[in-house]
Amino acid sequence: MDDTVDLHFIGNATVLLRYGELTLLTDPNFLHRGQYAYLGHGLVSRRLTEPALDVCELPRLDAVVLSHLHGDHWDRRTRRHLDRTVPILTTPHAARRLRVVHGFRRTAGLRTWRGFTFRRGRSQVRIMAMPGRHAGQPALRALLPPVMGSMLEFGPAGGLTRLRLYVSGDTLLHDGLDEVARRFPAADLAVLHLGGTRLPGGFVVTMDGAQGAELARRLDPRFVLPVHYGDYTVMKSPLEAFLAAAGEAGLAERLVHCRHGQRARVSATAGSVPTVS
Repeated sequence: MDDTVDLHFIGNATVLLRYGELTLLTDPNFLHRGQYAYLGHGLVSRRLTEPALDVCELPRLDAVVLSHLHGDHWDRRTRRHLDRTVPILTTPHAARRLRVVHGFRRTAGLRTWRGFTFRRGRSQVRIMAMPGRHAGQPALRALLPPVMGSMLEFGPAGGLTRLRLYVSGDTLLHDGLDEVARRFPAADLAVLHLGGTRLPGGFVVTMDGAQGAELARRLDPRFVLPVHYGDYTVMKSPLEAFLAAAGEAGLAERLVHCRHGQRARVSATAGSVPTVS
């Protein structure tokens, strides 16, 4: 089997992933430029970019990996047009709401370190929930939906893992993430949600450039793909801040420079370098 994952960065935290016969989607967000995402408790944010695909243009999906239930990760266009037979892996909080309120019956809530395996033909992926923390202050955490990261382990059906991909979800840097590196010391790619999202009152609820670079240093993956920056008005930390911090941390050669709408191919082959088009 070809040990590569093909990624299409659709925008925000939405990435289309293909491995062998499997096709996955992360954090579906298909609002158009100028539309508003609902963030809860009366908060909204205006989208500044266009998604590279519309939800109606998606290929057949084997699963959706949803980090949490916020309007810039699961929006009204997704709710209306996504195939309701597609399995969705997410937090228990989001799974309950998607099943009961929105009618997405094939939704599974994963607790941290728990996983689920999908197979299609000769291809397999094991998706496991990783720790995440959307806010630093306990009082603020109580107002935000629970969030999870994900570890995706790809390989042949019934065989060993050949390629490992970590997705941070909308987490801040915290010591609990060190356990990810201890349990999975050899990730091939880390997809990091950045943006330094700032809420009223100055509360930051996603990693800025410095935090993202520090998490990359701690996880020590082969390569790093930054996402979730510059798409909404609440995102205050630009991509350039992460690139500068990653360079200072000695990580420049690990960065995958795949911008909105572009595609990248990551291989498990030792010494290989991701290609971007």
